[in-house]
Amino acid sequence: MDLEGVLVPEIWINVAERTGLPELRRTTRDEPDYNKLMRYRLDILDREGIRLPLIQEVIGTLDPLPGAADFLEWLRGHTQGIILSDTFYQFAGPLMAKLGRPTLFCHTLEVDDNGRITGWRLRLPDQKRSAVEALRALNFRVLAVGDSYNDTSMLGVADQGILFRPSAAVMRDFPQYPVVQDHVALRGLVETFLSR
Repeated sequence: MDLEGVLVPEIWINVAERTGLPELRRTTRDEPDYNKLMRYRLDILDREGIRLPLIQEVIGTLDPLPGAADFLEWLRGHTQGIILSDTFYQFAGPLMAKLGRPTLFCHTLEVDDNGRITGWRLRLPDQKRSAVEALRALNFRVLAVGDSYNDTSMLGVADQGILFRPSAAVMRDFPQYPVVQDHVALRGLVETFLSR
């Protein structure tokens, strides 16, 4: 399951609102090439002198999406869940605490002594797809949930993929996946999957 857009608000959109930089609203819903998107973001941060502490301050004000914490609590009582995200450990801490500290696999930022984000280290390219493939190789049945272009490769290798409130472009480009708009509907599809 993806983190941003499914369980918590989009971090970069909130940073864009706080800084008054609308170009930071660009997410993986808009740009499928994650490395290109991150380079674009870091160039803006450098140009504007924005450092990690400001981004962490913004993230600290965010709460899970309505229904997300209850959904995860329900999920824990019925099966195992793993969050596969293209966010960074330096961003996710406060949000994971608000979600009851579920298992999270994500990436790491490279940050200098002044808080300037200088780069990023991907766990591995297309880590979401690789994680789902590894779980299936261990003979687990996998249901994957995402909202963006960077989630579709994991949806494609899962036993079932679900889109959670995707953009119109993602829905258009990936019509094979069922779409849900809230955590109640998502729970219904998960219950159906678990009952098979």
